[in-house]
Formats: sequence, structure tokens, C-alpha cells
Amino acid sequence: MKTIEAVTYPVHFHSQSYQDLSNLIAKNNYSTIFILVDENTFEHCYPKFIPNLATDKRIEVIEIESGEINKNIETCIGVWNAITELGGDRKSVLITLGGGVITDLGGFVASCFKRGIDFINIPTTLLSMVDASVGGKTGVDLGVLKNQIGLFANPEMVLVDTSYLETVNEREIKSGTAEIIKYGITYDVKLFNEIKNNKNLKINDLIFRAVEIKNEVVLKDPKEKDLRKILNFGHTLGHAIESFYLESENKDNLTHGEAIAIGMVCECFMSSKLLNFPKEKVAEVKETIVSIYTKTILLKEDFTAIMDLLKHDKKNVNGQVNFVLLNDYEDFKLDCKVPEELIIESMEYYNS
Repeated sequence: MKTIEAVTYPVHFHSQSYQDLSNLIAKNNYSTIFILVDENTFEHCYPKFIPNLATDKRIEVIEIESGEINKNIETCIGVWNAITELGGDRKSVLITLGGGVITDLGGFVASCFKRGIDFINIPTTLLSMVDASVGGKTGVDLGVLKNQIGLFANPEMVLVDTSYLETVNEREIKSGTAEIIKYGITYDVKLFNEIKNNKNLKINDLIFRAVEIKNEVVLKDPKEKDLRKILNFGHTLGHAIESFYLESENKDNLTHGEAIAIGMVCECFMSSKLLNFPKEKVAEVKETIVSIYTKTILLKEDFTAIMDLLKHDKKNVNGQVNFVLLNDYEDFKLDCKVPEELIIESMEYYNS
């Protein structure tokens, strides 16, 4: 599988990529290699990764607790302190070995430490392979508000080794599949059809095409001024739903993909009301989503809290919530204003 050239860095695929990684480390003559993991990737992925790292440089492992709830500034401070205590300097490099939390937080940590050290992303979940590790967005949550603190910063390299997917459960695979569905609905409907029909599903090909699409979009619009906004489809309402479940003490958390899947159904429904997105395609998306994910009923008494969180979405301008909506598959409209009553109606449609 060929290398994808991103804005300033390559995205390598599979086992031969480890030689590229070793070459990069030797070329840049890093002083220390820091590897950021959580307890899961340290147990299941680190033993698989470390034999492939050919270097005589000093290696230090920094472990954080897993989960979106730990994607915050407090965790960053802990990592910054660890790097400092272990003698990190401006010639250090941070390798992120993990899912979306690790790559988002690790990139942010590296970009801020001593005004920026190099980092390398090695995603180990489907979600991080097709989304979080590529595109140059880094950041952490502010309380339950998703990705409120962060910056654009590119890694030196992304290494996608799909054998790490053997270490994650089916729920995490489904979480990442939501992002691939998003690319299919907004950009290349062949991807959506492959998942919908589930015939001879080749996950490696889906991953490559998803990364290719994200890279094509980011190359055209690195700072999300225009086209890159399509990558937010399903995320505007989806993030609010994810945040609500994250802060609710009496509810189980949703994965990122589960929340985004709900958001996509709702935003397809909004599209049908505002832009004449075909109703049969709304039903098609809903049927596909419900067939993949355990359905979570959004209680009416929770709508107000979800709407309140929606008002804090980082993409809002002048207090106005902006949605990406659809005229049709592969035909989108940016910065759509949606009446509050229609947002609520869309959640009722999802429940029905």
C-alpha cells in the first residue's frame, strides 16, 4: 500500500513503515524518544511496537489513564512534568501510541512543550487511523466540552499498522466505522455503500481510502476555513450528545463514533427538511446506522441539556450554531443555520 503525502509529512502503511520510522529517528538525531501510551496500549501494543523500533537512542515511556474523561489539561500537565523530570529537551521526540485520546492529547503536549518538539503518530484504533492521527488537529477537552483547547500542528510522520486492530474490541471498531460512514456520505458514496451492503468488506482498503479522503480535504483547506468543514458532518450535534453522556453520572458513556452516528442520522433529517435531501436516503442512513450500533434512546427530558451543550460547540460563530447539511450524497452545504425546534425534531426522528 503506497505512502500518502500529507501537508508536511508522510502517512506510511503496514510493517515496512517501521524502517521509515527508524530512518527518520536516525536522520533527526533525537536526544530522547518519549512514547506516550495508556494502560491498554502499554499492555497490548507497546510489546508489539518496541521490537520494530531500531534505535540506540534513550527511550522513556509515559503512561496516562485511558478514556475521554482524561483528555484534559490536568493530564497534559502530568505529561509535561514527566517529560521535564526525565530530561526532555527541544531535540526530544514524542511518539503517540494509541487511539484518538492519545494522538489528540499527545500532539498538543508535544506542540506546546518548550514551544514545540517533534511528534510521530502511531494510531492503534480504527478511529485514530482514519481520523484523529491525520490532519494536524491537536487538543483536549475543557470539562465535557469537546476539543475546546488545542492548535493545528503536524506530526513528522504517521505510521498506520492495521495489525494493532487485533488488540481492540468490536465496539471500538464500530466507533471508527462511523468516521468512514461520514466520508462516504459527504465525499465518496462508494465507501458508504460498501459498509451498507457489507459484502466482502476489506477494512484495509476502507482505511486507506478514508485517510486519502481526509488528506485530500486537508490539503485544500488546512485551517478549516471552507471545505474542511465537511469533516464536521454529524459532529455538531454528535459532540453535544457525546458530552452529555460523558457528564451524566447515571448514564453509560457513548464512544465518539456512537455519538457521531446519532448526529449523522439527525443531520440527515435536518437536511431533508431544509435542503430537500431525499427522505428515502435519510431512512437508508438511519437503517444502516441502527443495524451497526446499539440504539441509544435520547430521552425527551435530556433534550434541553443537549441543546445547552450544543451552544458551546467550538465551530459556533456569534452564538450561532453552524451545521454541515446535505443536498444529496457527496453534495453538501456548509454553515447552515437550523431552528432549535428542528434540532429537537431530528432527535425525535432518531428515536422513532
